[in-house]
Amino acid sequence: MIQISALNIYPVKSMAGISLSCSAVDKMGLEYDRRWMVVSPQGKFITQRSHPQMALIQPHLNQGQLILSSFGLEDHIVPAVNSDSPSQSVLVWNDTVQAKHLSKETDRWLQHTIGEPCHLVYMEASEVRQCDLSYAQQGDRTGFSDGFPLLLISEASLEDLNQKLVQNSSKPVTMQRFRPNLVVKGCDAFAEDQWQNIHINQISFRIVKPCSRCIVTTVNPKLGIVSSPEPLRTLATYRKKANKILFGQNVIHNQTGVLNVGDCVKI
Repeated sequence: MIQISALNIYPVKSMAGISLSCSAVDKMGLEYDRRWMVVSPQGKFITQRSHPQMALIQPHLNQGQLILSSFGLEDHIVPAVNSDSPSQSVLVWNDTVQAKHLSKETDRWLQHTIGEPCHLVYMEASEVRQCDLSYAQQGDRTGFSDGFPLLLISEASLEDLNQKLVQNSSKPVTMQRFRPNLVVKGCDAFAEDQWQNIHINQISFRIVKPCSRCIVTTVNPKLGIVSSPEPLRTLATYRKKANKILFGQNVIHNQTGVLNVGDCVKI
């Protein structure tokens, strides 16, 4: 039997994640997943690709209230969006969307951890960011994710990779490197490559596109630095296609609902 073995959200794009035992699924994906994002003063998104130390910033949620933690700093409670919160245009990849700028106090706190001026912004539920119509349907939405609302990886796929890493005299890596929302167990390695539609707890999902991986997978999530070209180097030896290194599957949900660790995955 194939089951969900882990559920993860990443409230702030490119910061550390939160592991959950259950999660609501709303129109943009798992509730609270990548609804906040750090941007430059010009509105361009900032991620671990250029700022690997973001991996060390830990978000927390208390009844929807975002709290940020970082070593050496007091925890910062991020103000909620209100009617006075200014809107600004922000860029995430090729998409320009409207977001709410939260507070100058939050920006100052973040500048201490990121090392340069930046803003924290929030995407309201009323904002529609359409997924790429080459793979999605009209109306499929996401928040500040790279492009799709959900990412799925099987435990067996990671085990296969780790076996190869050890064979190459490299250290195994954790699933944190790949930042999935849904981790599943009970299937063969890379079985998810062949899936097209799945059902979990009365929600149907479309497997729409393999996930191409980047330098973020080389960031050590415990250190916030790139200390090795792995696991990208090993993945490139057997998971490269059309000059892209593939690991995991991008997923779009057809309904809202609730997911739980332990839920059965029907193919």
